[in-house]
Amino acid sequence: MRPAAALAERLGLPVSDSPLVAQALVHTSWLHEHPDDAAGHNERLEFLGDAVVNLAISDALFTAHPADDEGILSARRAFIVSTVGLARLAHRIDLGAVLFLGEGEAQRGGRRRPSILASAFEALAGALYLEVGFDRTQEWLIRLAAPEIAMDAPVSTLKSPKSRLQEFTQRQTGSRPEYRVVDATGPDHEKLFQVEVVVEGRALGIGQGPSRRVAETAAAQRAIEVLRGEALANGTGPSLPAPKRPETTATGKATRSRRTP
Repeated sequence: MRPAAALAERLGLPVSDSPLVAQALVHTSWLHEHPDDAAGHNERLEFLGDAVVNLAISDALFTAHPADDEGILSARRAFIVSTVGLARLAHRIDLGAVLFLGEGEAQRGGRRRPSILASAFEALAGALYLEVGFDRTQEWLIRLAAPEIAMDAPVSTLKSPKSRLQEFTQRQTGSRPEYRVVDATGPDHEKLFQVEVVVEGRALGIGQGPSRRVAETAAAQRAIEVLRGEALANGTGPSLPAPKRPETTATGKATRSRRTP
């Protein structure tokens, strides 16, 4: 079965013969090694899908959480549509298995790389929007992201590592983290960035990834782990709460705690 057809079967949508869905699966590294492939890569569809996903998830959160203010809704959305959040959704449909990647990218674990999965997921959303319209695309997105949309967690656990680190450092020292690129290797289409996060002259963590943004996020997460460990060692308790996963029942379905007024 062709990759696009296999994916369409998992999605339950009539797009098995869609050239747009097929294009959504093509990473730029594939075209670097197969320049004669007429399908083209997925970056234009990614641009469109970014808007589709944001609107669909924003609308779903607005409806699901009528008591939440703009700040909490924004944090909820960021948790879902971040690189890590979209990669999580991509894993649920095994998107990495059907991507067209260059041989080098595939050997380096590209099928599991969050940035590649998130970009392909947005491209897929863009393709579905063009093929079946916004309503059906949103219905599919809501089903797929149902645990995250319904979860009732403290807003601090929904924020990105960079946001959580910045809030902590500003509260404790009045300063903001500084991110420095310490290394960038590889060709332009397959670069690997290494970023260090520094607070008041102290290096707290180093992260790496295929983009500066991903590397900064990894560095921030490492810094949070360092600060939490220091707080526990000093007996002050963790000042930075660890992200919580949605609780699940024995059947694997997400549960939602009762909201208080």
